[in-house]
Amino acid sequence: MPSFTKLALGLIASAALTACVEDTGDAAPPAATPAASSFSTPEERACLRDVASTTGNSDVYVVSSEFSQAGTNVTIGVGSTGRWSCTAFSDGTTANIMSTTGEGFL
Repeated sequence: MPSFTKLALGLIASAALTACVEDTGDAAPPAATPAASSFSTPEERACLRDVASTTGNSDVYVVSSEFSQAGTNVTIGVGSTGRWSCTAFSDGTTANIMSTTGEGFL
């Protein structure tokens, strides 16, 4: 199967699964889910990596993600209360890493 087809199918599946989750903002991180599981997209893993590096906290998990051709917007949970946003690109780079709990850009 051509790599473009695999990528398209993966993105469609990710979008479908993302639509099934409601983020209430109050939930603690799932205890049994590893941060960079095989279910994460490359963009989610890039944000997990860079948010963990930026915060100095390896306790990170994906809260939600929304694909767009301009970049995937990912919300990352840090610890039990922190929320960060990140934009990831298909080449593995990230931008706009920012705390959404009032700390702003770092």
